[in-house]
Amino acid sequence: MSAAGILASRTARALAGAALSLVAWAATAAPAVLLRDGVIHTESTRGTLTHASVLIVGGKVTAIGPDLVPPAGAAVVDLHGRPVTPALFGGVGLLGVEEVTEEGTTIDGVLKLGQMRPEFDASLAFNPDSIPVSVSRADGIGFALLAPGAEAGRRGAPSSSVVPGLASVARLDGRAPRPPVALSFVLGAEAGSLAGDSRAAAYMLLSQALEEARNGAAASTTDTHLLTPAGRRVLKSFITEQKPILVAADRAADIRTAVEFAQREKLKIIIEGGAEAWRVAALLRHADVAVVLDPFDDLPESFDSIGATLENAARLHAAGVTIAFSLRDSDPHNIRKIRQAAGIAVAHGLAWDAALSAITSTPARLFRASSEFGSIEVGKPANLVVWSDDPFEVTSLAEAAWLDGARASLRSRQTELRDRYLPKVKAGTAR
Repeated sequence: MSAAGILASRTARALAGAALSLVAWAATAAPAVLLRDGVIHTESTRGTLTHASVLIVGGKVTAIGPDLVPPAGAAVVDLHGRPVTPALFGGVGLLGVEEVTEEGTTIDGVLKLGQMRPEFDASLAFNPDSIPVSVSRADGIGFALLAPGAEAGRRGAPSSSVVPGLASVARLDGRAPRPPVALSFVLGAEAGSLAGDSRAAAYMLLSQALEEARNGAAASTTDTHLLTPAGRRVLKSFITEQKPILVAADRAADIRTAVEFAQREKLKIIIEGGAEAWRVAALLRHADVAVVLDPFDDLPESFDSIGATLENAARLHAAGVTIAFSLRDSDPHNIRKIRQAAGIAVAHGLAWDAALSAITSTPARLFRASSEFGSIEVGKPANLVVWSDDPFEVTSLAEAAWLDGARASLRSRQTELRDRYLPKVKAGTAR
């Protein structure tokens, strides 16, 4: 079959599935739902199950396997072999706290006080009604890491810090984000603009901050302190409890230095970005440091990413490094492209199952959200998506989703505009 024929076939199958879903999933008020005869990618020790079913009762997965018998009154949905995956991870960014990139009053994820304030918690500004939240949910995304950004001040205005603040798991089902699970550090070239125009200065500041957190403020009130009492408490908790610190770095030399710094300071770090991480894969594996990378990274965008390659994910995975995916473009409207990014990684050598793990179970584990997200398992809340076809294909659609056990709306501003104007386009009456 020609490429055009394949595309037409996929599109027809997706549209047929979407039309079927309008009928099959109408009875979501039933006390139980049986998703019958699908390909269930559990992301658990059970692996992928074919011709299997998932039973949801009371918002939780109560059974997975073939030949399940639904309880009385359950809604039965025939999947006809369609794939089911855990709800996807939307990556690291400003989802829910940035609405319009060019309108400052809609951005709440960057603290620019010219001070190091690790206690800054951007999740307090999370807006579950943000348009990018509904757009992302419509594409099968169920959770993301809401992490504050870092920006240099302009025209004499204060900048943010090499420690932008706390990161929390944002849930796309309308609930408030989970309590903070990670802390952000910025190293590499970007750190230079936040630390006296030298990336080396970032380590000087971090060393002082860690010393303050461990030992408290000095007795003399005339000493210069980087942290507030609240900041010292937050940073100390990450040291003593070995909670993850997300370190933004791309250059191989910066990643190497960050790992050595973390080992010396006894910190649990995760590299974010990691465009050249494949060059230090052996070090990362030996140090048990995970990498959250962007599979779209290819041609260098700066001197920090000269070694960027589309094979980064495959090379790291082959070396035994834990990987997860996040898009470098922090615009929340674009995180829906995460499954396309996973497909790019597969096209450049990464195993399909490893790519799915990188946007489901792995980030859920890294960011301590495995009790809710990342896998389809008996006893866990139903956070899953039914797809028209392979979710890594751009022509596939999310046909239905359950978040925290409830049927999730897949409507967004875009689908409402489509439904409003498509009939007019077909009738030839659109203007």
